[in-house]
Amino acid sequence: MTIQANQEAVTIEAFINGQHVESLSQSAKENPTNPAEIVGYFPVTTKEQAVEAIEAAAQAFQTWKKTDIEERVTRMRRAIGKIRAAENEIVHLLSREHGKPLYDAHGEIYVSLMWMEFACNEAASALQAQVTEHEGGKTILAYDPIGVVAAISPWNYPIALSTIKIAPALLAGNTIVLKPSPYAPLAAAKVAEIIASEFPAGVINVIHGDADVGVELTTNPHVTKIAFTGGTETAKRIIRAASDTIKDMTLELGGNDAAIFLESFDVNDERAMRRIVVSNFLTTGQICMIAKRVYVHRSIYEAFVEKYIEAANRWIRIGDPFDPDTTVGPVNNLKQKDYVLGLVEDAKQRGAKVIPLGTILDQKVFDQGYYLQPTLVLGCDVHDPIVVEEQFGPTVPILPFDDEEQVVRLHNESIYGLTSSVWGNEENAISVARQLEAGTTMINTAAVQGLDVRFPFGGFKQSGIGREYGAEGIRTYTEQHVINVPKMLDLPYIPE
Repeated sequence: MTIQANQEAVTIEAFINGQHVESLSQSAKENPTNPAEIVGYFPVTTKEQAVEAIEAAAQAFQTWKKTDIEERVTRMRRAIGKIRAAENEIVHLLSREHGKPLYDAHGEIYVSLMWMEFACNEAASALQAQVTEHEGGKTILAYDPIGVVAAISPWNYPIALSTIKIAPALLAGNTIVLKPSPYAPLAAAKVAEIIASEFPAGVINVIHGDADVGVELTTNPHVTKIAFTGGTETAKRIIRAASDTIKDMTLELGGNDAAIFLESFDVNDERAMRRIVVSNFLTTGQICMIAKRVYVHRSIYEAFVEKYIEAANRWIRIGDPFDPDTTVGPVNNLKQKDYVLGLVEDAKQRGAKVIPLGTILDQKVFDQGYYLQPTLVLGCDVHDPIVVEEQFGPTVPILPFDDEEQVVRLHNESIYGLTSSVWGNEENAISVARQLEAGTTMINTAAVQGLDVRFPFGGFKQSGIGREYGAEGIRTYTEQHVINVPKMLDLPYIPE
């Protein structure tokens, strides 16, 4: 049965210099569970309004950068408290606009607040100037705020991947202009406004819009840093657009994350099998760090596939995000649904075997939304598109390998290198992990189950530039400023 009843549509506006700003036109955000239902409306910000937001941030920066770290942390902690108080409202809005089940939406808030709390706890030490006394005098290494940050967040984890930018940017003394994805703009904008309510006008600005707004964010000379999470092809356009003003960038991009199961892995470990299933299909497979291709040692391959299907059929229940029995919701948008379907159909045409997984709770609900039944794909070639491309949806190929040298090579052939996982005997798994080209490798777990916000996160190769999370994720919003106080003012090799 359908759990979610039609609800009143919400309307959000741009938020510039502490004020809501009306736009000349609006876009509608449909419900991916039922596209005939409008979840809400968001503005199409004009280029002129984008300029206004950037200029407001630039003006606010002149004062905000001078505030001490204690005040910044105090304000952020108050914002965290407000988000906690509004969590249920935010979670329901996020589920409606995105399609992720309620438990998953709560999980996104959990990760967001965990990071914001860590950033508050870590900011003072991460940003503390380092003073070194030495025989030549004294050197001060300071971490100065960088200026106006243009933050562009994606639709798959819209709140977490907005707050991952907002919290460190503001704690480091910067101001920010946030542009959420038009595929999930509502909850992220609400959270950003909650945070903004604890900060001076202009410190946080939220805009929406089309390509011309994005171009303004990436080319405007007042913007000194771009923080972007999204696709690699979009990042290439951002890099080109920003080249004239040579902006600082943190880019967390695509990934084709591999899970490697060594000969020592116990296929009868039900908890481990559940972990890999969850790491393939959490958020309907729409997570940058999800396990998107699985390599299994040939000696355990057949048994692994059998146990995997059993675990997947136990855990995967496709349905309305508001149904407490649902573990997998719809794909977020029609474009993504068609892309994933295309990859699966291509695999079939190439001779692969496609196995549907899980249970559809209500066929009527399934048929009316952007739903896809999760699938397992067997018999692929290692170079088939479904293996080498990022699916970003509920399908996963499983392939056999013969030895560690082969699987390391297959892993490292990818143009991506965001995360990976190795499963089996811990010592052996770590040995293999050290050979992989990836920003993060997890042992006997994968995806968000192995995320630790205390340590930096980012990718190799075309999976990104720079790191988020950890102390480094705070300092990435600063410029290192070296102040030398030498004792010897005259150098011996310079003549009088």
